[in-house]
Amino acid sequence: MGNADFTSPHRVPVPASRSFLETFQANLKETFFPDDPLRQFKREKGSRRCILGLQYFMPILEWAPRYTLQLFKSDLVAGITIASLAIPQGISYAKLANLPPILGLYSSFVPPLVYAMMGSSRDLAVGTVAVASLLIASMLGKEVSALENPGLYLHLAFTATFFAGVFQAALGLLRLGFIVDFLSHATIVGFMGGAATVVCLQQLKGMLGLVHFTTSTDLVSVMESVFTQTHQWRWESAVLGCCFLFFLLLTRFFSKRRPKFFWVSAAAPLTSVILGSLLVYFTHAENHGVQVIGYLKKGLNPPSLTSLNFSPPYMMVALKIGIVTGIIALAEGIAVGRSFAMFKNYHIDGNKEMIAFGMMNIAGSFTSCYLTTGPFSRSAVNYNAGCKTAMSNVVMAVAVMITLLFLTPLFHYTPLVVLSAIIISAMLGLIDYEALIHLWQVDKIDFCVCLGAYLGVVFGSVEIGLVIAVAISLLRVLLFVARPRTTVLGNIPNSMVYRRMDQYPVAQTVPGVFILGIDAPIYFANASYLRERISRWIDEEEEKLKSKGETSLQYVILDMGAVGSIDTSGISMLEEVKKSVDRRGLQLVLANPGSEIMKKLDKSKVLEAIGEEWIFLTVGEAVAACNFVLHSCKPPVIADNGVAHDNMV
Repeated sequence: MGNADFTSPHRVPVPASRSFLETFQANLKETFFPDDPLRQFKREKGSRRCILGLQYFMPILEWAPRYTLQLFKSDLVAGITIASLAIPQGISYAKLANLPPILGLYSSFVPPLVYAMMGSSRDLAVGTVAVASLLIASMLGKEVSALENPGLYLHLAFTATFFAGVFQAALGLLRLGFIVDFLSHATIVGFMGGAATVVCLQQLKGMLGLVHFTTSTDLVSVMESVFTQTHQWRWESAVLGCCFLFFLLLTRFFSKRRPKFFWVSAAAPLTSVILGSLLVYFTHAENHGVQVIGYLKKGLNPPSLTSLNFSPPYMMVALKIGIVTGIIALAEGIAVGRSFAMFKNYHIDGNKEMIAFGMMNIAGSFTSCYLTTGPFSRSAVNYNAGCKTAMSNVVMAVAVMITLLFLTPLFHYTPLVVLSAIIISAMLGLIDYEALIHLWQVDKIDFCVCLGAYLGVVFGSVEIGLVIAVAISLLRVLLFVARPRTTVLGNIPNSMVYRRMDQYPVAQTVPGVFILGIDAPIYFANASYLRERISRWIDEEEEKLKSKGETSLQYVILDMGAVGSIDTSGISMLEEVKKSVDRRGLQLVLANPGSEIMKKLDKSKVLEAIGEEWIFLTVGEAVAACNFVLHSCKPPVIADNGVAHDNMV
């Protein structure tokens, strides 16, 4: 094929070359500082810059000067409302983690105060969560028995909380929040649903009044433990538990149907605790098989800094548990915070949230607290109660403080079966079957990720479910990179638009021209595949044209618009494709290559091999130029509307 004697309407320029250091700095900034948190500091000088720095790490300094009595009235109502939910939930979740119940109250006092100062969400209500409690119980229970060695178990729980806080704060300070994004929406839905199912199964111990129960969390072990102890079942506990569970579910149903009465559902757990305690006190049900919490010590959080255990081999156990629970707590807390921020149309900084979560867990580990985050149920109540700022967390903490100082003896007769009913009613809301159906309808791979996480948690363990979900998600990403999609493009009649022929039936092929679109960056992982796939596309197209007796191929156009980047393996692949196309007697044409592509093509001399005259801004211009050579016509004139008009000889 001879040299083309046409002039392209628009040239694709090679961008000005930047030094390696400049490119590296730009990529580093985009990876770790996409939101450019320092831009506000650059505009200020002196003391003002110092104040902005303090406000960045302590958002309370930003909104507190503007705080009004009207805002406090709203936060007061919200804080008291979530306190009524936090107190029974805190006690329940501490029992779920096999920790002393009083730790649930401790964990609802100090961490919310820290978050109120450092958190950027107005709606997040801080406290313990069931999933993290279950993780601590399952992972720590494999190493240390909470019954045989309660002191060591407690100290390792504090140490794991410390490591979780350090890990969370480090992620925020180092701007590594994107690591949490590897937990996709499908992963979280499946994991949370599986964890909720396991938590509900674990509550059969309290509902049936069993004393001995398996430490395993899988479905088979739990069912075996339940049905091998049928002679130990207590009908009193079962009846009492079912009654309170029905009451809690009924109040939730009522509050959903009547959103203005959200407080009915929010107050139901505390009401259940009060009614259950009175019932046991007056009927002496503890003497008839109904287990109660027992004595709770009065007073605020005792220090636990000296209780942290950094001695081998327990330090590695606490470190592993801290990292796993820290990631799960981050994913849940940030997802909940962003959801409610979207409802109220404000922005929260993910990295600042990580720092806040980390600092409140570090402070909590020093003050007899275990892992806390932003649970959805408590945050939803906070949102519905009309909270305006993070001051609602302070109000809740004050209410918990009053409870710790004066009211803890009143929980002595609280039946454990009521706590089990509270946990079950809260967990049922985490099993989102509607989201699972939606995933099946929209994306089958996401459905498999979700189902894999759920089944892994229910039939294996919480850790296995998490590993399965992350593994399937990463496999999907690797497959997308290693096997990118290539599609045949055709012309939409009466336009210069080219679209996928399998999606647009009206799209038509251009005689003598074969157009391929590449839908992903070209890396070493997919370079060989793309070279072979392009070759097969050309073979199939030539065979199709030969069987129909139509015009043979003359040009192969690669639409590079979706190719964001390319490495040296990709450059070599294009060079090999060029040679392969030349051997077939065809001409390779590139359309819409990006700036990075053009720079690397130029430096590697591949641009010279292809020829600058065969590189175009759009597929339309490339096709027009090819038609010009095929028909020996004058260069096409590209009108303002982008439509080409042929000037035939």
